[in-house]
Amino acid sequence: MLVCLVVNLITIPIRAQTGIKYVVAGAYHIASGGGWDYIAVGPNNRLYVSHATQVNILDQQTGDSVGVISNLNGVHGIAFATDLNKGYTSNGRSNNVTVFNIKTNEILSQIPTGDNPDAIMYEPFSKTIITCNGRSNNLSLIDPVTDKVVATIPVGGKPETAVTDEKGKLYVNLEDKNTVAVVNLATKKVEDLWPLAPAEGPTGLAIDLATGRLFVGCEKQLVVLDKANGKIITHIAIGEGCDGIAFDNNSKTIFAACGVGMLAIVHEDNADKYTLVNNLPTKKSARTIAINESLHTVYLPAADFGEPAPGQKRAQVIPGTFQVMLVKY
Repeated sequence: MLVCLVVNLITIPIRAQTGIKYVVAGAYHIASGGGWDYIAVGPNNRLYVSHATQVNILDQQTGDSVGVISNLNGVHGIAFATDLNKGYTSNGRSNNVTVFNIKTNEILSQIPTGDNPDAIMYEPFSKTIITCNGRSNNLSLIDPVTDKVVATIPVGGKPETAVTDEKGKLYVNLEDKNTVAVVNLATKKVEDLWPLAPAEGPTGLAIDLATGRLFVGCEKQLVVLDKANGKIITHIAIGEGCDGIAFDNNSKTIFAACGVGMLAIVHEDNADKYTLVNNLPTKKSARTIAINESLHTVYLPAADFGEPAPGQKRAQVIPGTFQVMLVKY
């Protein structure tokens, strides 16, 4: 089992216009190599971190290692059906989902999905686990009771991530089409496509159910949409390389993780007005995100990179540098 240490970073206090102070408070280090994708706040005070071929499970408040789920081929995301005591990982290279026991971390089964399952979520209206399958341009809906795929929904583009209104509508970023697809979960069909132009490359996505607003992380822009009709409310300039958006319902704050090394912090003044209150320096490569609203903590996975291996274009993660940064507010 890996040992995770809390290492204090240089604290950067910044007081935003909202009166909230945002601080890079430290990091949880995970001493193994390899890449990563999503991070998820799970039940029982656990933080689930996708990392190469495994998921590292940490105590959210101490960073202590409390488990590892191994043999996950190209793991991307983690979701939970807590009532059934089950967790799910999307495994992009093996085109399947792994089911595990939340209490014991025991692997229970593997479920075939579409090609390259990426983002994964539990959707309460349909009571299904949903994967966004990047190469087959569709969604897989899994019944967590039977752990079987019960529907496959074509979306006409590469689905990056999705959010739900919890009333039967699913909103899906189509990264290669620069649109948001609206999926009717009752009919299992796409019922609308909303263009984001001039914004491009939608990746991260969050929703405010109270105001009916979607927050779409695009390249160098945060786009706010009306979830009722797809009307663009505003564009807000953010850093390059955004791959994750989180929203705090209590403080009405949107966090955009930008891989250039910046956390853009935007306040929702009201449904139609938004203020960029901070560009908090983080770490280059900190591009995905999770939030625990009750702990007032944002989690950002990141690492240092060296030169590409011979014959490779992509830079390699320097072993021992992978970490989960903590932003407190």
